[in-house]
Amino acid sequence: MNRILVTGATGQLGKEVVNQLLNKTDASNLAVMVRDASKAAEMKTQGVEIRTGDYNDYPSLVGTFKGIDKLYFVSGSDHLSRIPQHENVVKAAREAGVKHVVYTSAQRKNDTDSSPVAIINEAHIKTENWLKASGMTYTILKHAIYLDMVPAFLGEQLLETGVAYLPAGEGKVAFTLRADMAEVAAVILTSEGHENKIYDITNEKAVSFSEIVADISQLTGKSIVYVSPSQEEYIQTLSAAGVPLEYAKLFAGFAEAFRLQELDLTNNTIETLIGRKPVSVAQFLKQVYAAK
Repeated sequence: MNRILVTGATGQLGKEVVNQLLNKTDASNLAVMVRDASKAAEMKTQGVEIRTGDYNDYPSLVGTFKGIDKLYFVSGSDHLSRIPQHENVVKAAREAGVKHVVYTSAQRKNDTDSSPVAIINEAHIKTENWLKASGMTYTILKHAIYLDMVPAFLGEQLLETGVAYLPAGEGKVAFTLRADMAEVAAVILTSEGHENKIYDITNEKAVSFSEIVADISQLTGKSIVYVSPSQEEYIQTLSAAGVPLEYAKLFAGFAEAFRLQELDLTNNTIETLIGRKPVSVAQFLKQVYAAK
């Protein structure tokens, strides 16, 4: 049996992947990489091996990856530093003798600097190219936008204010649940036939924010309106509300990508891989908002 290691295992995606893997293989086949071993205490009690490492610390990565056959490489969350971090991971995996890297990339249509989320895409594009040139077997998972993030885009006070404020126009997005992506990863890590393949991990239907708001209004019985301001107004409004400018611009960039329908790609890959349909946006909204 292959020895599998999951990076970022205390994060939301990594932790869910570990949980899914524990349903498909023995814990003795699993290891995780974390920066703080104390945060992985529960996994340790489940029989998972805990290894410490840091994307910024190349020697720690080489040591952590030793003896690993399949590496689930969760992309870094530090957008300003993750290009050198990702280069460290790919080089260290190759030096350590890792056979197969499964990388969490991102869905996109536009690889150029003209994309509103070019700063996000740059690291993914470079990492994909490094993997392809590394000589290691790879599987690239181009994740759609997390369905779990919809409430964040709508705002925590949505039901109180009755206003969804986002400059996404009528662009549609194929939001996909994080847990479904994790189950896909577990299947790929514990089966064959995915060597040197690229998958778009996305939902079967794309929806607009006006459709999402209409669903929430129906579920809650509250009148909610969708307002799509200009980019400039949106950034100014968030900044005035105390949101750091960096994050205001990041959210605005994603909203513009939504408006341009750069993230509306749909397919049935998830159902093909895990044997069931992914959770739909409507199902998720019912889980989150129906009780409210």
